[in-house]
Amino acid sequence: MPASHHSAPLRLPVLRSSSFRIIAMFAGCFLFTGITVTAFSGYHSQRLLSQQTKRIVANERDEALSEAQGQDVIHLQSTVKELVLNEPGFYYLLQNAQEQVVVGNMFHLRPIAGWRWLSWTHRTHPPDHHPVIGYGTALNDGGYFFVGIDATPLQSLRHDLWLTLAWSALMFLLIGLGGGFLLSRLVLGRIEVISQTARKIMRGDISQRLALNETGDEFDHLAHSLNAMLDRNETLIASVRQISDDIAHDMRRPLARLGQNLDKAQTATTHDIQNTAITQAQNNLQDALEIFSSLLRLAQLEAGDRIPDRQTLIVADLFNTLADLYQPVVQEQEQTLTILSPAQNLTLDGNRILLTQTLSNLIENAINHSPSGTVITLSAHMQNNRIIITVSDNGPGIPAEDHERVFEKMVRLDTSRTVPGTGLGLSMVRAIVNLHRGSIRLVDNHPGLRCEIVFPTS
Repeated sequence: MPASHHSAPLRLPVLRSSSFRIIAMFAGCFLFTGITVTAFSGYHSQRLLSQQTKRIVANERDEALSEAQGQDVIHLQSTVKELVLNEPGFYYLLQNAQEQVVVGNMFHLRPIAGWRWLSWTHRTHPPDHHPVIGYGTALNDGGYFFVGIDATPLQSLRHDLWLTLAWSALMFLLIGLGGGFLLSRLVLGRIEVISQTARKIMRGDISQRLALNETGDEFDHLAHSLNAMLDRNETLIASVRQISDDIAHDMRRPLARLGQNLDKAQTATTHDIQNTAITQAQNNLQDALEIFSSLLRLAQLEAGDRIPDRQTLIVADLFNTLADLYQPVVQEQEQTLTILSPAQNLTLDGNRILLTQTLSNLIENAINHSPSGTVITLSAHMQNNRIIITVSDNGPGIPAEDHERVFEKMVRLDTSRTVPGTGLGLSMVRAIVNLHRGSIRLVDNHPGLRCEIVFPTS
C-alpha cells in the first residue's frame, strides 16, 4: 500500500541541522584559537626557560675557563676536579685528545662543540636519570670540555605543554560539541513548533498562529513577521472567498433576467416584442458586466496595501474638478452644490483618480437619493493634524441603524430600490479610504446626512 502524501515529515536530526553545523564550526574556530594561544604561551615560556638555562651554563663555562687561565686539558684538570666536588648542580666532563675521560661526573661523549641536549644514559656517578642540557668546547690541545645542567624543568615544561594542549583540545571539543548539541536541540525545538504550525495551515486551518515567548529574540521577531504574513494571507483568502460568493450571488439576478429576455426574444411573435426583449437583454448583460467589474475592482482595492501613483494633491484643486463635473447635474436636478473651498496649503497624499471617485460616489449618492431643493455641501479643514473632508446634505438621510450596514457589499435600502445602481458604491468608497490609511463614518446632519472622511496629513 503506498504511503500517504499527508504523513507528517520526520524531524530533522540534530547532527544534520544547520544550527549544529554553525555551532560546530564556531567550536572548531574556538578550538583552533584556544590551542594556538595555549601553544604560543607554552612555547614562549619554554623559550624563556631555555634561554635562562643556557645563560647559567654559559656563565659556568666562562668562569671555569677563566679560572683555569688556559683552554687545554692541563690547565682545566684541577679546576674541573674542584668544580665536580663543589658544584653538585652541574655536570662536567673533561676529555683529552684521545677522547679519554680525564675528570668529570659524566660518561664519555663524542667531542661535538656547541649546545647539546643529552639523555640520562650519558650521566654517571651515580646515574640519576635526568636529562642534561650543556655546551661543549673544543680545547686548544685537541681535548674536549663539556659543562651541563639538569634539564628536568625544561623537559617537564615541554611535557606539560603537550599534555595541556591535548587536554585543552579534548575539553574544547567536548564543550563545543556538547554545547552545539544542546543549543541545536533548543533551536530545533523552536523550529519544530514553526513546522507544526505550517503543517496545520497546509491542512487547511488558516487560523493557526505561532506562539510568542515574549523574549524579544530572533524567533519572536520571526514569529511576529510570520503571524503578520498569515494575518494578511487570511484576509486575502477571505476576500477571495467573499468576492466569489458575491459574484455567485449577485450575478444570479442579472443573468437570470438576461436568460428570460433571451427566451422572450426567441419566442416573440412580433418584431417589436423581439427588439424590446433584445434591448432588455443587452441592458441585463451591461448590468452583469458592471457588477462583475465593480466586484473585481473592489477586491483589488481591499487586497492592496500600497497606493498606486501616489502624489501630493492640493485639496482645493480636487474640489474645483468636482465642481466642474457636478454643477450642471445638480442644476438639472434643481438642487444646489455648495463647495467651501479649503486653504491652498491644504494637501493630501494619495491617488487623484481614486480620491476623485470617492468624492464623486458620495456626491452622486446625495444627488440620487435627495429630492429637488436639496443643498449638498462639500468642505475640508484641518483638525488635530488630520484632514477632514465632509460631504453633507439636508435630504431625507439614512436611519442611524443603517449607517454601518450601507458600507457592506450589495446592500441597498428599501428607499433606494428605484435608483439605478449596483449597491457597491459605498463599499468602494470605504475600500479607497482604507487604502489611504483613513477612516469614514456617517452621522445625522439634522436634517439629512453627513459623511466625514478623515485622512492623515501628508
